[in-house]
Amino acid sequence: MLRRIEALPGPFTFEPERTATIVIDMQRDFLEPGGFGAALGNDVTRLHTAIAPCAALLAASRAAGLLILHTREGHRPDLGDCPPAKLTRSPPGMRIGDPGPMGRILVRGEAGHDIIPELAPLPGEIVLDKPGKGAFWATDLEPILRHRGIEALLVAGVTTEVCVSTTVREANDRGFRCAVIGDACASYFPEFHAAALAMIHAQGGIFGWVATSSAATAALRESPA
Repeated sequence: MLRRIEALPGPFTFEPERTATIVIDMQRDFLEPGGFGAALGNDVTRLHTAIAPCAALLAASRAAGLLILHTREGHRPDLGDCPPAKLTRSPPGMRIGDPGPMGRILVRGEAGHDIIPELAPLPGEIVLDKPGKGAFWATDLEPILRHRGIEALLVAGVTTEVCVSTTVREANDRGFRCAVIGDACASYFPEFHAAALAMIHAQGGIFGWVATSSAATAALRESPA
């Protein structure tokens, strides 16, 4: 049954049974002091604007019966999947794998790797661990979506210009249609957030659509068109 979200550059139509909501990397390591985001010198509070819109999107998606996926960026405890160029970006003592207030920074199984409590996955929802920016690289996301018959994605999370944008571009190349929920995304740099969203819906939607959480939740809650 077709639904319609008012979006840029035009309406985004979708069938709930063929659509998934994916919330990207809303982790303590990115949103709380002492994690990887702070180790890079960022003001982590700038990401907090996305929390309430993400929560609203998740609630509406769950009520509409959409497939829900959460991603977490992080590395093996032995750091065997972390390239040196990524490992050395931060100063010694604040690098991936170093001890921090929430355990080893950006390492799977540590407290900082967890999704923030406000957006905790429910039992049965898919949590996908990824070693890179995009959610498709070195993961089984694509077969999960193909086996479920998914063709459209509602995308939220952080950061807009990095992991969100990379995932949307990967999805676009694989034939998935993406609606990025703009206010349910955030960046440490507001100007990067705005530019990333503009790039997605430019040229007739070269990578996808951009909508608000209010438009998306309204479409999820209304009677089918």
